[in-house]
Amino acid sequence: MFFRLPVPPSMLSMFPDLGDEQQDVDGARHGGRVRSFKHQRGNWATYVYIPFQPEEEFEDLQEEVMSVLMKHDVIMNKMEEFHISQSQTVVLQHHWISLFVEALCMLFCCRFLCVADRFQVYTNAERTRTFLGLEVSVGKEQLLDVVTEVDRSLKEFNLQTFYQDPSFHVSVAWCVGDMAGKIQARCLAELQTLLERFEDSDRLTRFSAEEIRCKAGNKTFSIPLR
Repeated sequence: MFFRLPVPPSMLSMFPDLGDEQQDVDGARHGGRVRSFKHQRGNWATYVYIPFQPEEEFEDLQEEVMSVLMKHDVIMNKMEEFHISQSQTVVLQHHWISLFVEALCMLFCCRFLCVADRFQVYTNAERTRTFLGLEVSVGKEQLLDVVTEVDRSLKEFNLQTFYQDPSFHVSVAWCVGDMAGKIQARCLAELQTLLERFEDSDRLTRFSAEEIRCKAGNKTFSIPLR
């Protein structure tokens, strides 16, 4: 369910109730992904991000990336949705969600240009998943400004803030386990060459950051930047 919020926010009570239970996740249905925290009734996994909605040709680039990975015996899954994280995944109690979203609606950040054009490899904190991402080269300062504002909201709820010195990126593929060393050693340079030679890569890797989104359980709230 998706809610687009105006700024300043209207009363969140106008929206349908968030519900009192977050559906648990079966790892077998999600590619073997494992929760980093135990699910409890009334707790909602929540994170903040900036969406990236690529043009159709981006899928062609993604397909060629997968071919290079397979050539080097690296099997990954294509990402189907794309974004730049602006928070870690935190746990919010159900009755905090509306207040947290209200706090995000008070962010004072302007729209800006992002360019994500450098391949990098990432793992999650537990090193149970590996991600191939396009690192942001233009727009980093503005992303840090957004993170600073989001962190301020997180602190109000005594929640963990974002990473120090983050590497902002758009993930394009993922796999279970720690494959970072293998990807870096075998194919990262080839992937970067592929990107630089890909037709219209300059256009495909740039976009305007116009909103932040907060996903809590199966509900997503959109807050436009100014």
